[in-house]
Parts: sequence; C-alpha cells; structure tokens
Amino acid sequence: MKPTLPLLLSLNGGYVDTAGFLALQGLFTAHVTGNFVTLGASLVLGISGVLAKLLALPVFCIVVILTRLAGERLRRRGRPALGPLLAAKLALLIAGAALAIRFGPFASGDGAAAVVTGMVLVAAMAIQNAVHRVHLAAAPPSTLMTGTTTQIMIDLGDLIGGVKPDARPALIARLRRMSSAVAVFATGCAAAALGFAFANVWCFIVPPVIAFFALLLRLSEPDGETS
Repeated sequence: MKPTLPLLLSLNGGYVDTAGFLALQGLFTAHVTGNFVTLGASLVLGISGVLAKLLALPVFCIVVILTRLAGERLRRRGRPALGPLLAAKLALLIAGAALAIRFGPFASGDGAAAVVTGMVLVAAMAIQNAVHRVHLAAAPPSTLMTGTTTQIMIDLGDLIGGVKPDARPALIARLRRMSSAVAVFATGCAAAALGFAFANVWCFIVPPVIAFFALLLRLSEPDGETS
C-alpha cells in the first residue's frame, strides 16, 4: 500500500489508542466514546482511571472545536490549515511521549501525571479526528473502524449478490480503500501492543515519528490541502 496521509493517520490512530489503553489503565485516547464502557467497568470493578475517563470526552470535544476555529481563522487569512494543525498534533504527541516516559509506568490511572498524559494524547487524537473529517473527508476514518468495517461487509455482500457492471469498479475501489484503512489501523494496534510488551512507556516514542512523516508528506504535496 502506498504511504498516503490517511493511511499514516490510521496507523497512528490504532497505535495511540492501543498504547494509551495499555499504559493508562484502559483509557481510550482516540475512540473516546469507548470510555463510557470502561468507566462502567472501573466503577463496578474498582479499576483506576475514573477521572481520566470522565474527562476524555469533554477534552476531546473542546479540542475539536478549537481545531475547527483555528482552521477557519487560518483559511480566512489565506493560509493553509492542514499543515499547522498536523504540526500541533505532532507537538502534543511529543509532549505525551515525554510525559509518559518521565512519569510512567503508571501503576494507577488516577494519578495527576497519568491523567495529564492521557488528556494530552486525547487532545492529539481530537485534532487528528477533526482534521480528517474536514480536510480528508473522502478517506475512511482514521480512528473508529466500526462504520468502515460495516461498509466493507455491505460492499462484500453486494459483490456476492451481484451489482450492475457499471457500478462494480467504484464499489471495488471503495472496498480496497476501506480495507486498507482497517488493515493499517490493525497494524498500528499490533505494533503498539508489541511495543508496550517489550518497551513499556517507551513505546510512545513511535507516534511522534509517524506524525512527523505524515507532516512531511503533507508539506510535500503541491496543492496544499489534499492528500
């Protein structure tokens, strides 16, 4: 698969979500609504990390709003928005990695260092989600894969059931694009699991590297706003 910007975002989405879940007592940093489930488990089973799970959604929402406002302001000034927003995400991932390495491993998800680290990573993923929705809307989502997987199965069902010949090429192209996104996301999840198993919190070094290459790819594009 060609290393396009959406695929690099999917790789990082899977990696950061998995690494955060493992290092921060079950906190989803990208799939923040999943924290409703883990919050219930924390309350019933006495698992730590309740505060971080409560804060994740409002922090995510606020950062998405700020990202949107920042992008609109840049565009009104005649400046491209995608590059600076990706740079902001990179800065947050660097900060998250530094916090995780400095204060981790985290025996409890309720400590101040763990909560701050988690919210920095949530903010980074909020920027990624907002950027993807606004600037890369034609590409499959780079974090939550449920809708993408559902569409893949629908397309497979249509192929099996038979489609009109003129509709087949577009359906196959979408199927390939979405399958690539899911495969790369899963690769990020697996890489994060292995990284955490062998390097613990040092695995957080990887997301800034991926984000840096994504930013370089963005800056190398001649048109300025698409991938």
